Amino acid sequence: MNFRSPHLLCRKSSALLVVDIQQKLIPAIESADLVVAKTQKLINAAKVLGVPFLVSEQYPRGLGNTTEDLDISGAAIVEDKAMFSCRECDSIMGFLADNAIQTVLVCGIEAHVCVAQTAFDLMASGFNVHVAVDAIGSRNRVDREAAVSRMNLHGIATTSAEAAIFEWCETSTAAEFKQISELVK
Repeated sequence: MNFRSPHLLCRKSSALLVVDIQQKLIPAIESADLVVAKTQKLINAAKVLGVPFLVSEQYPRGLGNTTEDLDISGAAIVEDKAMFSCRECDSIMGFLADNAIQTVLVCGIEAHVCVAQTAFDLMASGFNVHVAVDAIGSRNRVDREAAVSRMNLHGIATTSAEAAIFEWCETSTAAEFKQISELVK
């Protein structure tokens, strides 16, 4: 018998959470273009593979909505929040629980604030948490690097967008493989 490692993402039991990639925050983020591009690839792959994706927006009245550079159409949930973590986003947390999601792949900004706090709170709630390190950003490199190191140190898996996408796809015999191959080019 061959068992798939529990350390790999599985599309049937995971969701993508896009944290606060908002119009007024983007200009201050180091490598924002890369964060947006990698997040869009994750969203596109999630759509192709049937992985639900959810979006949070931190105080959108002041910070604007999700950047127009991301196509979030088809999101299962788009929820406003005031707390840095998504832990009190009732729609998001309810969706994860109601859909038997075991693993959450997190991307977004800022790595050391909303992303890290969300990742730690998801882990405390019993989820396996992965963070796509090429799809997270902060205003300062040191804050981003500290967040990645800290999350990794405390058991949050770090990965890349491309690795996550191919883990969701799992095999080159998947019906969606050709679309996935095109997405990562």
